[in-house]
Amino acid sequence: MILWGLVLLSAVMMSIPYLVPHTGFLALFGLIPLLCMERIATLTEKKHVWIYHYSAFVLWNAITTFWVCNATVGGGLFAVFANAFQMSLVFGLFRLSKKKFSGALPYIFLMLTWIAWERFYFDAEISWPWLVLGNAFARSIGSIQWYEFTGSLGGSLWIWTSNLSIFGLLVSLSDGSVFRWNWKAKTAACTGIAALLIAPFIISAAVGSRYEDAMVSDENLEVLIVQPNIDPYNKFQAMTQDQQNAIVEGQITKELAYRKNDTTAAPLLIVAPETFTGDIVVGQYERSRTWRRFTTLLKDYPDVNMLFGASAYDYISAAKAPSYTARDLGRDLWVESHNSALMIDGTARTEIFHKSKLVVAVEHTPYPRIFCKIDDMLGGVMGRCVGQDEITLLNVKDVEGQNTEIGCAVCYESVYGEYYTDYIRKGARAMAIITNDAWWGNTPGYRQHLSYASLRAIETRRAIARCANTGISAIVSPSGKILQPTPWWEQAVIKGQIPLRDDITFFVSHGDITGRICSFIFVLLLLALVVRLIKK
Repeated sequence: MILWGLVLLSAVMMSIPYLVPHTGFLALFGLIPLLCMERIATLTEKKHVWIYHYSAFVLWNAITTFWVCNATVGGGLFAVFANAFQMSLVFGLFRLSKKKFSGALPYIFLMLTWIAWERFYFDAEISWPWLVLGNAFARSIGSIQWYEFTGSLGGSLWIWTSNLSIFGLLVSLSDGSVFRWNWKAKTAACTGIAALLIAPFIISAAVGSRYEDAMVSDENLEVLIVQPNIDPYNKFQAMTQDQQNAIVEGQITKELAYRKNDTTAAPLLIVAPETFTGDIVVGQYERSRTWRRFTTLLKDYPDVNMLFGASAYDYISAAKAPSYTARDLGRDLWVESHNSALMIDGTARTEIFHKSKLVVAVEHTPYPRIFCKIDDMLGGVMGRCVGQDEITLLNVKDVEGQNTEIGCAVCYESVYGEYYTDYIRKGARAMAIITNDAWWGNTPGYRQHLSYASLRAIETRRAIARCANTGISAIVSPSGKILQPTPWWEQAVIKGQIPLRDDITFFVSHGDITGRICSFIFVLLLLALVVRLIKK
């Protein structure tokens, strides 16, 4: 029972930071029960230890991401059990290393393996990096203002070093070795652990103080964020696209009335949510009733731009499939799908960006050369959206034709820290995030997703205009603060300003150095482990 108690304790302690604000510090201790379970199991020569650590990871995943089942039961169960399986493999590799490495080296190997796996997960074909350890502080932003240097994997490193250091001290106490240390060793150990736990909070406070007035700037962009609150499950059954357009148009015109007689008004960006419309044909935008309606509306407001999400389509005439992801419409006609963001104005200028970090199965068929053929045999049950090869920016234009470049991360893309920095490297002075979190219902999912926007703001020091179909739309400051959050399941409009910035953080400039270094050392230790396993 002791082992199962430690399993449950670890799962709960690691879950709370993702669910309860300002509890990120628990992750600094949350892995200690799991490490204690493994040590007790090893000393007592317990069999099938994998059952215990796999159960701990399943519980952790289930408690924090059970809400995925609200959108897709199969996908939610797969996310829980498959993600826990990968975590368990990392832990199993650590247990294998204990047979060939001695002392603290297996634990260092565990830490490096975990962080290398997290870094790999960001670029994997089947990717679900929701529970990256560093994300545990997403709702405790006062602790992690230094993420502008390390990114979220710096938080993963902090969590592992804290847990391992305290666990090492507990082991020394349990075997009595600590009592054989001289006073210098005891002082050094206690001071080191205290510094490891406390110093990041102090550094965060010092770094964060530079951004207390980050929302005050010489250059700002006015934003109008529109939350239409449309049930995604009845989006096309209960309402026509014209009815949905009318909701958003009503929200917009009510707020824009004052601008008709104001010739000094600054440029304004209207932001509407992800996949707001489904009638966009790439390159033939005039075919869309939504596009025609909004460009007509904006003719009366030459200094207003509108950004909105759309399911967009490319129609291709070809005798053979132009790609693995194209669907056959018959008569040598094929279609490719995109989850896109469009920027328009009253002159009919149209810019488009296709989401590249796609949700597996729902939007993206992994390893398309293989699974698209299987999907065809199943009748086309998986999504086949196609993203861009590289990030492009969108332009907000004023009446004089001056551009302000912004980036637009579409939904899931806001989870990927290093990918997100490409917007800034390409010149984005501010960011937008458009999403539709209503699929999950009133669960922790949409609150977690919002909190990850805070991580991206800290890492890049760019303000964000975040628009959700329903709760939570908000403005996110460069320090990660959530401003003017909207309620769940209500129509809402946010009016405000976001600062335009040109500075580049260390993380944007140099990328994920923490992940690269840990991955490099992991490879070296893995090679050493393989050699020792082969060598008699």
